[in-house]
Amino acid sequence: MARPGRSRVVAAMSGGVDSSLAAALLKKEGYDTVGVTFRMWPKEECGSSFGRACCNLEAVTRARAVAGDLRIPYYVVDFSADFKKEVIDYFCAEYLKGLTPNPCIICNARIKFGKLLEKARSLGASHIATGHYANVGYDKKTGRYLLKEGRDKAKDQSYFLFGLSQEQLAAAMFPLGKITKDKARALAKKMKVRTFNTVSSQDICFIRDLDYAEYIKKKTGVEIKPGDIADKHGKVLGRHKGIPFYTIGQRRGLGIAHTEPLYVTGIDIDRNRIIVGPRADVMKKSLAAERMNWIAIKSLTKPIKVKAMIRYNHKKADAVVTKTGKDSVKVEFKDAQAAPTPGQAVVFYDKDVVVGGGWIKK
Repeated sequence: MARPGRSRVVAAMSGGVDSSLAAALLKKEGYDTVGVTFRMWPKEECGSSFGRACCNLEAVTRARAVAGDLRIPYYVVDFSADFKKEVIDYFCAEYLKGLTPNPCIICNARIKFGKLLEKARSLGASHIATGHYANVGYDKKTGRYLLKEGRDKAKDQSYFLFGLSQEQLAAAMFPLGKITKDKARALAKKMKVRTFNTVSSQDICFIRDLDYAEYIKKKTGVEIKPGDIADKHGKVLGRHKGIPFYTIGQRRGLGIAHTEPLYVTGIDIDRNRIIVGPRADVMKKSLAAERMNWIAIKSLTKPIKVKAMIRYNHKKADAVVTKTGKDSVKVEFKDAQAAPTPGQAVVFYDKDVVVGGGWIKK
């Protein structure tokens, strides 16, 4: 990070080691740093504190203490209504449609770099910094801001950030992008950041014990109904507990004795039925994606070769992306991929640069 004089930057602080260290590094570099934690809990849940959930009261207390140690202003802002509308309602609706959502991507684009960016500007800040392991660059030839992988490939979070716009990337800072997670913990300890030994937050940060079905029932009032498990020919093989308990490619928890391992190959939402089959049935040479967000390029005008990632931490695969509509593409893989899942994101890379991505339709 280059020293910017006294430019004001809002550091998003979740109470964990990564965001705390990001704030500490900003302060050390001479930024006029302001710490902000957003509260996402509805009033009836504001006392919630469980496991490794972020943004609960315990996390706010830790973040406030770190801000005090750094001697920077600190605010807690209430985004609970926005979080419910943009993230929780989306999460529930997708599962009820038989899709597998990714709330972290939505949260980053609409809350952390959406609502929080608005708040940052009201505080006189030009940038937002987070503890993500990713990097931002700028391509002078195209005049576009770039999203790049973090140095720590095992912890890289660029996949979760593919939905950011050019405006959001222009305002984004990732102080941990050039270091590894192990180095971050060691550096936090050396700098006496009190959260250096906190555990990482879970992916779905707003659900206790990851009981999706009960959570969806509580939030929507929709009864999660059991139904049939059948093969692709319609033969009923067993019963399922409810659509939200299952995702494409799932093998465990089917409760079916069979001559070979069975996987979830499809979800028939209209008939409330889970379709299963052998592993060969979840291997796909292509997928369709929509609601595209292009980063390194303004738009897709001709087929391009990329490395495609169909879920977080999935090995990138050689693929060709071809435009099929105004906001849709076809992704054809060199080798068949296991269980591309409707509702998840597919993100395209050129070496360490995120070209863009979209949402898997089928």
